Amino acid sequence: MTRRLLGMGVFALAAAALAWGPAAAQTLDKIKQRGVIVVGSKADYKPFGFRDPSGKIVGLEPDMAADVAKKLGVKLEVEPVVSSNRMQFLQQGKIDLMIATMNDKPDRRTVVGIIEPLYYASGVNVLAAKKAGLKTWEQLKGKKVCGIQGAWYNKPVAEKYGADFLSFKGQAEVETALLQGNCVGWVYDDTAFAERLADAKWKDFEMKLPTIMEEPWGLAVRLEEREGPWGKFMSQMIQDWHKSGRLIELEKKWKIPASAYLKKMNEEAKKAKS
Repeated sequence: MTRRLLGMGVFALAAAALAWGPAAAQTLDKIKQRGVIVVGSKADYKPFGFRDPSGKIVGLEPDMAADVAKKLGVKLEVEPVVSSNRMQFLQQGKIDLMIATMNDKPDRRTVVGIIEPLYYASGVNVLAAKKAGLKTWEQLKGKKVCGIQGAWYNKPVAEKYGADFLSFKGQAEVETALLQGNCVGWVYDDTAFAERLADAKWKDFEMKLPTIMEEPWGLAVRLEEREGPWGKFMSQMIQDWHKSGRLIELEKKWKIPASAYLKKMNEEAKKAKS
């Protein structure tokens, strides 16, 4: 009886694998057949992904998605995602591809198929009131700082520098708290502050601390597709973006300060090509 049950279990697992495998392998074909690719992107992270006055999601990452759609010869549909649901949307098949400011982390690689080479990088910094006079991270000790709930760097910043975090669900809530003086600064991705510092609304704020904990960003497909046709297609897309300087071009288009990471990747890609 035990052998029979084990045999049935093995058969069931094998059948499930056979049923799942072809479905995953056909994602590229499915996109072409329906004539549409659905890409998950941020809609609240200007200038990487945000809504313009008409409500359309635009930015550097939607432009990357448009490049993929053009290469495939299909239409683009951008699905708004946030940090808390972007991997789930990919797992559930609500999106075909995720390009959503996601740091490459070991635990995330067990959930989704992060594609190499990686395409961008950001670090952690503080948007602080000028009157606070912050010059070093050590000055955060015992001070109230604002942050986004679930951000991976909140804990290490609190532990290493003694910052007292006030955590909020979204950027709008943090902005309100910061402008009302509830905290001396906002600990977040340095890439998110460039656009704000160019806005008169933030004239009394600055980003003077050295960027720390720089981490690369990865776009992703479903985990089982990483080594398949879809994952390989996207890997080649990223290589082409780095070789051609396309991402540097998009960075300039969206008035993002020049990234040392993109420059390095462009130079390495050119050497590899030659």
